[in-house]
Amino acid sequence: MQSSSFPLIPVRDSSATAMVRTSALFVLVALLCLPWADLSISTRDPWQELARLGWGLLTPSFDNPLTLLEALANTLAFALQGVALGAVGGFLLALGYRRAAVRRFAAFIRAIHELFWALLFIQLAGLSPAAGVLAIAIPYAGTFAKIYGELFEEVDPSARQALPVGTGALSAFFFTELPQCFAHMVTYTRYRLECGIRSSAVLGFIGLPTVGFHLETALKQGQYSEAAALFYALVLVIVTLHGWMRAKLLPLYLLAVLVWLPPVAQFNGALVWRFFSEDIVPAPLRQGWNGEGLWRWLHALWSSQIAPGLGNTLVLALLALIGTGLVTLLTFPAISHLFGRPVTRAGGHFFLVLMRSAPEYLLAFVGLLLWGPSMLPAVVALSLHNGAIIAHLVGHYSDSLQLRDDAVTGLNRYLFEVLPRIYRTFLAFTLYRFEILMRETAMLGILGIPTLGFFIDSAFTEFRFDRAMLLLLVTALLNMSVDMLARTLRRRLHLSSQPESL
Repeated sequence: MQSSSFPLIPVRDSSATAMVRTSALFVLVALLCLPWADLSISTRDPWQELARLGWGLLTPSFDNPLTLLEALANTLAFALQGVALGAVGGFLLALGYRRAAVRRFAAFIRAIHELFWALLFIQLAGLSPAAGVLAIAIPYAGTFAKIYGELFEEVDPSARQALPVGTGALSAFFFTELPQCFAHMVTYTRYRLECGIRSSAVLGFIGLPTVGFHLETALKQGQYSEAAALFYALVLVIVTLHGWMRAKLLPLYLLAVLVWLPPVAQFNGALVWRFFSEDIVPAPLRQGWNGEGLWRWLHALWSSQIAPGLGNTLVLALLALIGTGLVTLLTFPAISHLFGRPVTRAGGHFFLVLMRSAPEYLLAFVGLLLWGPSMLPAVVALSLHNGAIIAHLVGHYSDSLQLRDDAVTGLNRYLFEVLPRIYRTFLAFTLYRFEILMRETAMLGILGIPTLGFFIDSAFTEFRFDRAMLLLLVTALLNMSVDMLARTLRRRLHLSSQPESL
């Protein structure tokens, strides 16, 4: 049976053949994209720069510890406030998640990357704390709404059915559904705080006073030892999150960051009104309706920016998706108890922790310094970051497998014992990350890679806000479409929905 929407995708076939066929289709499409992928290396001596970077990683140092502590405090302040506000907004949206309009709204706001939201709010509030907090809170609210809403929909209805007739809907929710979901909500919210710290760090690359601001400066100046100290400090904060983030201490943390970095901004009413009433209105329509001028404006924008931006975004995302899968399959054995020794597993854990803690924007920025402007740094960065996240999950899942006492070892164990049994989980996680990877792909255009993000950043830089808003809309629709495709594939292949709660 074939789908009319996606005729090449197997429908309602949970067999190994269907999963292999789906995987092969993605690989084939990625290979067909190679002629349009710029994977060139334009730096004169990348190995020398790589050696300098490696030496910097081995010799971290920072001359001003107070500056480092202040940058970390700002990073945590943006993250805690943004995630907290996003969680509250997402919870409220999740209460109405059964309504299609709420689901579409949540999907739209999370489809736009935090950096793009930051670029938008900076136009309205300048480089203020409020701009950074809102840039994290809004897309995270959409993500929280999705996760919380799906958790509410999957609870056991028997508890609600046992309530007396006439019990109010709100009372029924707080006494039957919420208690069943609360532990999962706490776990996911803690994970989103880890993501929020990475997002907060990346906001520094566009001027906000987080760790990323100092990282960008150190990397551009070739001060790799200083950059390493900043990076290791960020990783340490993320890795120790489960140790210092306690529910009882959360009110104290929130109070501290509100005092340290109040989310305030000075809005100019006239400028805000002009932004919404004139600046984001397509240029041909500012003096009245002009259908012919609007058509020419749209056609010119399509041919010069939207079409090439869409093409490059899709090419880069597909290559990064395949790269993510390869990194996952190659690295998850390094942390699995079914392979290797304790020493190799410790090394594998260390590598995966570094890669998943490093924001993909930072990895791509380093890649640009090493290899020059092309898609190669972005492909490597996205593959390493997302592959490390999935490898961590798949590696721990493989530990639950039971092998016979006479099971084969080495490569045969990997190919014939373990891989067939973890492949369904691997594919579920990979497809779940596809929409996230697409958001990141578009965002990396800010570094100069000609994806949609490149043209969005250029439009903001040139104060062409009408173009920026249309390009943001295109980006959101693209990400929503990819999310829908990935969800359709998971459902038709009967893949586990477990990634939804991670």
